Amino acid sequence: GATTAGAAVAVQPARALEPVVPSAVQHAFDDARQALRAGRMEEAQRGFEALTQAHPELGGAHANLGLIHRQAGRLAQAVAALEQAVKASPDQPQYWNQLGIARRMHGQFVPAREAYEKAIALDPGYAAPVLNLGILNDLYLGDGRRALELYGRYLALSPGGDATVDKWVIDLKNRKGDGVVLGRKEQP
Repeated sequence: GATTAGAAVAVQPARALEPVVPSAVQHAFDDARQALRAGRMEEAQRGFEALTQAHPELGGAHANLGLIHRQAGRLAQAVAALEQAVKASPDQPQYWNQLGIARRMHGQFVPAREAYEKAIALDPGYAAPVLNLGILNDLYLGDGRRALELYGRYLALSPGGDATVDKWVIDLKNRKGDGVVLGRKEQP
């Protein structure tokens, strides 16, 4: 995955803090997110770590910490932080999707599938985990039929279409045996 500051912005969960929090805590969260957006990863990590210690109930701090760890290649830490995020905020489909990505990258394919499925159950119109689950089934679980179904569902959720996924569908329909296809990448 990319390690640029721009990528950090692209993978942040959509919502900030779920519970009502004191303004000082919100300010600390906003400062850490600003550091993350600016590419000051160490500063952002310190800020989110402090928040997770002082306020373990805040899923957003755990989720952002997980994204920082994942981008740095610390996959076990990423999975652990994102597991804390979904524990603190189990109704956030973005956190479940991010947990699925981290688990897949860490080689935990069945737990990744479970995380994507939870994200989809929480928000059936959220296209990213549908695509990510399709990729997982296609490339890691060897279930082409399920991958085709998920790619089709993803395309139905994508009003502008997706030419790349259209090509994957054609490729998958034409694939014989267990050909290996590279270049599929999860969506944040």
